[in-house]
Amino acid sequence: VAYLVIFHILFVLFVWTYWKSVFTLPVQPDKKFHMSYADQERYENEERPEVQRQILAEIARKLPVYTRTGNGGIRFCDRCQLIKPDRCHHCSVCAMCVLKMDHHCPWVNNCIGFSNYKFFLLFLAYSLLYCLYIAATVFKYFIKYWTGELTNGRSKFHILFLLFVAIMFFVSLMFLFGYHCWLVSRNRSTL
Repeated sequence: VAYLVIFHILFVLFVWTYWKSVFTLPVQPDKKFHMSYADQERYENEERPEVQRQILAEIARKLPVYTRTGNGGIRFCDRCQLIKPDRCHHCSVCAMCVLKMDHHCPWVNNCIGFSNYKFFLLFLAYSLLYCLYIAATVFKYFIKYWTGELTNGRSKFHILFLLFVAIMFFVSLMFLFGYHCWLVSRNRSTL
């Protein structure tokens, strides 16, 4: 009974954080970072890049933007038509700019950024604990398999498969979770 209670607690936490990672929408920059129609017309009609940079600098003077491009210009997204706030990146999969974007995760099919990074880290932590718990509880039967105490041939395959898959996912998740903990400790993102 104790094994089942712990299993289901970890399972519920794992599924809840996965659900939140998948269905929490990425946060886009505020409306104040979007260019007005007049500024957009002026920017698009100008052909000289240095004058376009001046137009962006003039607009960004009123905004809390500190990060610049490699040549010192204001970061601007041509597709979203907005001045990018610090740590904002355009996701080509979601087709929008995402605040504090870390990466677009194919496992959750969502951008991991400001709105759901906490849930993504918790998802990694709970999946790590989940795999460890499964490996630890099935290890007793794995020992029985090697000592010849198990009689059912089909259950031997299931025990071997379950243990090796749980250990394999545990090791890979351990490195991924450790890397994201290191990123959090340095206030960085994968981008």
